[in-house]
Amino acid sequence: MSTQPTGPSAPADGPVVSHRPDRVVPSWTDPVVAQASEAVGGPWGRHAVAGRASFWTPLRVCLLFTTAVLALAWLKQAPCSDGDWTGSLQYTHLCYSDPVPLFGVYGQGEGALPYWDARVEYPVLTGAVMALAALLSGWYDGLAAAAGVLPAVPPVQSYTVVTALLMTLCALVVTRAVLPLTGRRPWDTAMVALSPVLLVYAFNNWDLLAVALATLGMWAWARQRPVLAGVLLGLGVAAKLYPVLVLGALFVLCLRAGRLGAWVRAALAAAGAWLAVNVPVALAAPENWGWFFAFSRQRPANPESVWNVLLTATGERVLDGPLAEGETPAVLNAVVAVLLLALAAWVAWLVLSAPVRPRVAQVAFLLVAGFLLLNKVYSPQYALWLLPLAVLARPRWRSLLVWQATEALVWVMTMLYYLGTANRGVEVQWFFAAVLLRDVVLVALVVAVAREVRRPDDDVVRTSWPGVDDPAGGVLDGARDRVTLDGGRLRARPAPAATTAVRPLP
Repeated sequence: MSTQPTGPSAPADGPVVSHRPDRVVPSWTDPVVAQASEAVGGPWGRHAVAGRASFWTPLRVCLLFTTAVLALAWLKQAPCSDGDWTGSLQYTHLCYSDPVPLFGVYGQGEGALPYWDARVEYPVLTGAVMALAALLSGWYDGLAAAAGVLPAVPPVQSYTVVTALLMTLCALVVTRAVLPLTGRRPWDTAMVALSPVLLVYAFNNWDLLAVALATLGMWAWARQRPVLAGVLLGLGVAAKLYPVLVLGALFVLCLRAGRLGAWVRAALAAAGAWLAVNVPVALAAPENWGWFFAFSRQRPANPESVWNVLLTATGERVLDGPLAEGETPAVLNAVVAVLLLALAAWVAWLVLSAPVRPRVAQVAFLLVAGFLLLNKVYSPQYALWLLPLAVLARPRWRSLLVWQATEALVWVMTMLYYLGTANRGVEVQWFFAAVLLRDVVLVALVVAVAREVRRPDDDVVRTSWPGVDDPAGGVLDGARDRVTLDGGRLRARPAPAATTAVRPLP
């Protein structure tokens, strides 16, 4: 596998020069960045000094990028924040968000608590953030009414603003957590900070909470702190279920590397954190607590899933056929379960048979992307789940921008479809065309990542800097293989003999 960096710092006719930058320069390695840099004078010069800025470090620049994108996201969201959606404003302005209608549905304006006073179809930690936003916005409303200095707004608007501020904090945490996972490629974090997906979906729901916890869990794992990683991933599962797939990725990688002890500590810590959050609510309000699981089981294929396209195209003559209100789609659930098991088996085979152990982000991306493609629910904002994983798995601007453009297109077409043709919306065929285009592009991205797992010489993370294995690997980084697939059969390798460490000469 090639280990020489590309660009002007790696002369072809000699060894790597000692004064090269201490990180990958994007305008030397990525054609999209190189072309974009022409607007500010062209790619970074061969003799320019990199990495010595006293204030504008990559982290601070990327946090500024995130802040700017979120400010634009709020400008998109603001017209809907007061709850006055007269004339289908939420669709014509593309500013629909779940917190606005659910504020009234769950009675949060009247002080109702999720699970205790209202049946909520979200996991417990997401419900806790809803309650926190209602508490903070209620304080603001009371202060504005008492002082007469602060602007008084409808309760739903103050709630929406507080929710957006909490999600802004989560987005900044995601940016902060991604950067150390990039290793010698800190500017890859800009792909998260400047993301079109972040612009479109940041404030549509509470998904950024789970994304922040999952990314922090990966950061803790990279720091070789499996217990902390497990706690953070367990909290992520208590907000949205998908971070459990990150634990699945770590399991198969630890199996190959013979590091299952670290995974067991992480898994036990994750289970403990999830139980600590869920058990009190389950004991106090068991029926409302269990509604999330019942709702997930009873839920039909959502509009943006490939299953809804299939059902609509066949006139609901396949799978369960037409369902009554509240009827469980048993056949669809079974088919999805089988396909997800097949996905897990394929990813495990890929990991164990690859010539070089894949990186954590590659495996986690394959599992989460496959889950979204095969699951009966693929809500548009779930693209946020993939964002940091996609950037870390395959940090190439062009492919990531193409995928995110299709995710944004799905949102536009969803809003226009809900608007209805009578109000100058679009027919269902255009909506389905956007959904299928998104799925095709995401499948292409999955294939590209899988190909780089099979052909590690094409993985830019490993080939753009000498000696890099997995910056997010933690105990896996640089570990030797213990269990692999050879000719379709598991093969256990003996542990390496202990050696005496030799210090390099100064």
